[in-house]
Parts: sequence; C-alpha cells; structure tokens
Amino acid sequence: MAYLITGATGFVGGHIAEACVQRGRQVNAIARATSDTGHLQKLGVTIFRGDLGDSQMVRQALQDVDVVIHCAARVGDWGPVEDYRQANVEQLRVLLDACKGQALSRFVLMSSLGVYAARHHYRTDETEPLPKRHRDGYSQSKVEAEQLALQYYRDFGVPVVVLRPGFVYGPRDRAVMPRIIDNLRKGSVRYPGARGKRALNTIFIRNLTDAVFLAIERDEAVGQAYNLTDGEFVSKRRFLEAVADAMGLQHPSLTPPYWLAWLVTWCSEKLAKLRGAKEAPNFNFTRFKFMALNLDFSIEKAKMDLGYLPRVTFDDAIYETMAWYKSEKR
Repeated sequence: MAYLITGATGFVGGHIAEACVQRGRQVNAIARATSDTGHLQKLGVTIFRGDLGDSQMVRQALQDVDVVIHCAARVGDWGPVEDYRQANVEQLRVLLDACKGQALSRFVLMSSLGVYAARHHYRTDETEPLPKRHRDGYSQSKVEAEQLALQYYRDFGVPVVVLRPGFVYGPRDRAVMPRIIDNLRKGSVRYPGARGKRALNTIFIRNLTDAVFLAIERDEAVGQAYNLTDGEFVSKRRFLEAVADAMGLQHPSLTPPYWLAWLVTWCSEKLAKLRGAKEAPNFNFTRFKFMALNLDFSIEKAKMDLGYLPRVTFDDAIYETMAWYKSEKR
C-alpha cells in the first residue's frame, strides 16, 4: 500500500512516516521548499516539494495512493484565527478536493483533544458537543477542520477518520518539550490550583502511531472521531517532576490560587492584544489550560472500535523520551 503523509517533517508526521517505512509501506510526503527533509530522504520517502495550497502538486502526490495521513497543521497559542484557518482548514479543503473520486481506503485526520471546551474534563467522551467558538485560533481551526473533513465523508464518500490525541510527547519533539525544559530551568513553572494534581492528557508518540494503523485497518472507524491518550492517569506534577528529575532540575513548587492565575492570564492576554503583540504573552489561556485544567478524557470508544490498548506505559515512555533529550544535551 502507498501512503501520503502531510507534515512528515514534523514530530508526529515524522514518526508516522518512519513507522510506515518499517512496515514496508511506500511513502509520499509533501514538504515545503524550506523544510529539512534529511530524515525522510534516509528513509527512502518520495518527497513532493511545495505548499498544500497547490492543488496540482497535491494531485501529483496523491497518484496511486491508498491512504492519506494528514498531520500538517499550523500550531501555536497566539495569532489571528484567520491565519490558523488558512493553514488548517483551507489547505485541508484543497487536499480533500483532490481526494474526491480517488480509490482511497482511508483518510486519517490528525486533530486534537483541544477541540473540546476549555474547562475541567472528567472522562469526557466523543458524545460531548464541540463549542462553536474557542478563545484561540488553533483550537477554533481544528474544530472547523474536523467539521470539513466529516462533511467530505458524508457528501463525497472520502473515508475520513478523525483522531484526537492529547499532549503528544516523545523523542525528537523540538517544539514543546524543549520549552518545558527551559521553563523548568528558569523556575517559571506554576501549578495554578490543586498543586499539580490535576490530569494531563498525555500520549506517547508510539502509542499514537499504533492508533493510526488501527484506524487504517478497522473499517468501522470510517466517519468516526476518537479520543486518544496513554490510558493511565498522569498528573501535571508527575509529568513535570519526571522531566525535572531527568534533567537534574528543581521541582516546581509555586501553586497560585486558580482564580488568581485566571485573572492574571486574562489581564495579560488583554494587554497583549491592545498593544498588538505578535508573540504570545507568558500568561495566556492555552498555557493556562495545559497547567490548570483537569484534562481527563475517555478512550473507551477507541478501545471498543479500534482495539486500541496503549502498549507503552508512562514510566517507560518518559524514560525513553528523557534519555533522548539528555543525549541531545551532550
């Protein structure tokens, strides 16, 4: 089978591309002209250089492809919603248009648990309605992307499966984990309320990769959305202290009241927007959600429909992850 992977130069897409090659799949990837494709070239991936908005190039990359895994996305915690919508919705539309009439067996859309409302979650499952409006452009665009993809399933028969992973971690993440380590080193990490005991919706990259292949193999997955986590309770404190211990850093200890953290965050965002800040302020609601809210989601549907059983435990996963970062530090 031939696979097309978008976002294959990124953390998640790169691991999925590697797993596909290991399983003997032929892999095509779409990459920007400026992207580093060295790892993909070593894997023998066929690379199509260009932008996802280029419909002609997208159609070329789709030739003789059986499965599409769409990981490409604009991510971040700041900026106009229009910028996120252009990357995460309109470029997805170009890809879906090119898929109409193709003999695909699966179109896997990598979404996020961030599509749910920014509130405490306690075993929230896929029956939860998604909010019409989010505070941040990324979450808003991911909701719209899901809606668009499932519309193409209903109207044109594109065999869409939506996967909603939580916080993905593992070796080779060069975006989020380095920032966490840097903040721990600076002593700027806080636990707003509950002293870090609330749930973090972690998923190790290999557990996510397993779920992707299950979504491709199981016919009952088509037209469905699935929550994905490691399947075990991991508190924010447990996660961050494991990172700190691995890197020889002090544990976070400051625990401001929830209401105070919310107020500081609201004021910080308001001032940043008034002055037209291009970068996210240190206190913003995306980071507040990560650190302050209980993020516990049910994966029972993925277990029932896909047979998803996370095979890597948190202790093993974080050990492997931090071993990689320590080797990079040297």
